[in-house]
Amino acid sequence: MTTTIPKYSQKPICVVSGVGSGTGTGNACARLFGKRGYRVALIARYIESLQAAVTEINGYEGGEAAAFPITQYNKAEVSRVFKEIKAKWPGAEIRVAIYNTGHRVAKPFLELTQHDIGKCPAAAAATSLLSDLSCWANFLADRASEKSTDESVQTNILGGFAFSQEAILSFREYAINELGNRGVLIFTSATSAWRGNPTMAAFAAGKHGVRALSQSLNKEFGKQNIHVAHAIIDGPIITKITRKTFGTPEWDTNPDIVLNPADIATAYWYLAHQPRSAWTWEIDLRPAHETW
Repeated sequence: MTTTIPKYSQKPICVVSGVGSGTGTGNACARLFGKRGYRVALIARYIESLQAAVTEINGYEGGEAAAFPITQYNKAEVSRVFKEIKAKWPGAEIRVAIYNTGHRVAKPFLELTQHDIGKCPAAAAATSLLSDLSCWANFLADRASEKSTDESVQTNILGGFAFSQEAILSFREYAINELGNRGVLIFTSATSAWRGNPTMAAFAAGKHGVRALSQSLNKEFGKQNIHVAHAIIDGPIITKITRKTFGTPEWDTNPDIVLNPADIATAYWYLAHQPRSAWTWEIDLRPAHETW
C-alpha cells in the first residue's frame, strides 16, 4: 500500500467532517492524511475538538490544517463551509472527502420523539451561532436525552446528501490523477446499515440511508472516475467517551475486542489510494474477536 500521495500542482485537500470528541475516527484520519501530505479541512460542531486537532496537525513538519465550524449539517451550512475551504487554499484541489458525521439514537421505538434541532436561542441566524458556539454546545448537551428521528435523519442522510453534492461537484472539476480518480468520497457507517435491532430503529434507518446513498453514488459517478466508498465499523472504537463507558486499561489496549482509530484511518488511506482497476465500494472493519 502506497504511503505517498499522487502528484498535483500543489498540496491537495482532505476534508474530514465529524471530529467529535477529538479522539476517534475523524481525528485519526485527519492526523494520518495531514502527516502524509494533505492539507486537512476539519468540520465539526464542537470548536474545542477542531482547534486541538488543527494545532496538532500544524505541528507536523509541513502540516497544514484549518478548522471550519458548522452549526448544522444542512445544504446551506455545508455549502458555506466548502466555499470557505476553497477560499482558504485557492487553487488547491479537494481530492478526498470523508463523511464521518453521524447521530446515534438508542431508544425504544415507542419512546422516540421528533423535534426541531434548531431551537438554540442563538439560532435566529447562522452568523450568531458561529459567534456563539458555546450556546450550540449547551443546547446539544441539554437535548442529549431527547435524541430523535429528526436528528438521525438530518445528520446521517440529509447531511450526507449535502456533503456528497459539494464533494462531487468539486471532484468533477479536476483531471484524473495517476491512480485513475478525480476524487474519493468515503462514508463512515455502522453495523446498523446492514441490520436493525431493538432500540435502534432511528439509527438503523439513518445508516441504511447512508449505505443506499453511497452505493447509488458509486454506481452513478464511478463512470466519471469518482470513487465512493462505504465503511462499516462493526465494534467499539477507542475514544474518550468509550474509555469512560468501558473503563478498564485491558479493554482499550486489547486489539482483539476494540477498534483502534489509527488502524481505521489506515484502512481509509488504503480506500483513498486504490488503483481504478480494483476499487472497493464497501469495507467492513471489526476486531478479531467481535461477534457477527
